[in-house]
Amino acid sequence: MFRQANPLARDPVPATKPVAWRPVLAKQKGVTKHAALTEKIIADIDAGVLKPMDRMPTHRDLARELGLSVQTVSLSYKEAERLGFLSGEIGRGTFVKARVTDRAGRMMLDHSPNEVLDLSIIRGVYLEEHETASREIFHELAESDIASFMRPCRPIAGLQRHRDTASLWLRRFGVPAGADRILVTNGAAHGIFLALSCIVRSGDVVLCENLTDHGIIGLSNVLGFSLKGLPTDDEGILPDALEAACAAGGVRALVLIPTLNNPTGHVSGAERRRVIAAIAARHGVFVVEDEVCRPMIDEDLPSISEMLPDLGFFVTSFTKAVLTGLRVGYLVVPPSYSIRAASILRVSSWSGTYLAGEIATRWVENGTALRLVEVQRLEAAARQSIATSILGEHVASSHPLSLCAWLKVPGHWTEDGLVRALANQNVAVSPSEPFIAGPGHGGGIRICLGGRMSHPTLTSALTTVRNTFEQLPPVYDIGSIG
Repeated sequence: MFRQANPLARDPVPATKPVAWRPVLAKQKGVTKHAALTEKIIADIDAGVLKPMDRMPTHRDLARELGLSVQTVSLSYKEAERLGFLSGEIGRGTFVKARVTDRAGRMMLDHSPNEVLDLSIIRGVYLEEHETASREIFHELAESDIASFMRPCRPIAGLQRHRDTASLWLRRFGVPAGADRILVTNGAAHGIFLALSCIVRSGDVVLCENLTDHGIIGLSNVLGFSLKGLPTDDEGILPDALEAACAAGGVRALVLIPTLNNPTGHVSGAERRRVIAAIAARHGVFVVEDEVCRPMIDEDLPSISEMLPDLGFFVTSFTKAVLTGLRVGYLVVPPSYSIRAASILRVSSWSGTYLAGEIATRWVENGTALRLVEVQRLEAAARQSIATSILGEHVASSHPLSLCAWLKVPGHWTEDGLVRALANQNVAVSPSEPFIAGPGHGGGIRICLGGRMSHPTLTSALTTVRNTFEQLPPVYDIGSIG
C-alpha cells in the first residue's frame, strides 16, 4: 500500500526550472548534429557550465531553440545518459549527473572540509605521518646525487636497483619473483592494462567478480574484450561459477581482486585461492591478480598468479597501502612474457616514472614503506570501527582493514535517490552502477573511508548517511513502501 513520505523529511532535489542553456554547435565535417550536441553537453559539464543536479531543457524546448528535430535532441540526451553524464527521470526531466567517482577535480574534501564530505573516492588515508615522510624524502632527494634516476631513459622495465628492491618487497607478500620478471609501472591500473594487453584481443572473454573496480570495466571498452562478472560470496568468486564459465569455453583470462576487493571489501582465504588457481590451470585461463591492497593484510595468503607460473600476472602498487600520490606499481609477468610486456610498456608510457620509483625504492630500503603501511592499517581499522558503530545493519559487506564499505539500500529508497539526497547534504557516495560487471550483485552504495579526514568529520558524514537511510524519501522517489 502506498504511503505518503514524511512531510518533515528534507527534499533532496527541490523542484527546479530547466537551466537556461543554449549551446552554440560548431559545424564539423562528417559529424552528425546529435553527435555534436552530445559532445557539447559533455564539454559544458566538464567545464562547469552545466553543474551537477542542473535540470536540462526539455527535448522540445531545446530542439526549438537550436533549430533541431526533437529526435536529434532525444538521441543526444540518451547518449549522454549512457555515458554517465545525464540522468533521465520519468515525470521530472533530465538532470546533470553528479560524477564525483571519476572526476579528480571534484575531490573537494582535500581542499575545504566545509564543502563536500567526499566518501566517493577510494584512496589511502592521509595523516601527519604521510606529510612528514613526504617532506623528508623531498629534502633527502634535494641533497642527493640525482643523476642516477633523473638522467636515464632506459631500461624500459625500470632501473635495475628499483627492480631488485621491488623483488625484496614482493617476497613479503608471497611473490618470490626475480627482477627479470618485474616491470615498474605508473600504478596498479597501468599494470593491469599492460597485463591484459599482453594476452587479450578484441572480442575475447574475460571474467571478473560481478562487482569489481570500475577501471577493469573501463578497460573492457578500451581493449574491446567481453567482460563477464561471476557471482561471489564473502571470499570472492564462487569456484563452481568459475568452473562452469570456463567449461563453457571461450574464456581467455580472469581478472580478480582477492584482497580487499573494491567495492565489497572481501578477502579470499588461502584455500579459495588454491581452488581458483587449480581451475584456471585446468582450463588454461590466464589470471591477472590485482593485489593493490595486499600489503594491508598481514596474513600468510598465497599468490594465485604464483601458482600459475605460465599463466599468472601479479599487480600491486603503493597507492592504497603506503601513499595515494606515490603512483608506483609492480607488475610480475610469466617469464615468456617479459619482452612482450616491456614492449607494450614502451608504447603506452615508455617506462614507469623513475623519480617516483626512486622514492618507493628508498622507502622500501629504509623501512618507511612498511611503517606507513602500519599507519594505514591502524587508521583504516579505526575508521571501519566508526563506520560499523554508526551504520550497523546497513553494512552489507566490508572488512576491518578495508578502505571502503558496501551498504544495502533500504527498500523504500532507490540508489539514485539516496545519492542525490546525500549530495544535497554535501556527502558524496558512489552507487553500484560503475562497479556492475555481472548479474546477482543486489545493488548497493559504496562509501570510502580514506583521504585526509578527522574522526569527527567522518562521524558527521556517516551519521548523515545513517539518518538519510532512515528517512522516508520524497514522494517521487518512493520505491517499495508498502
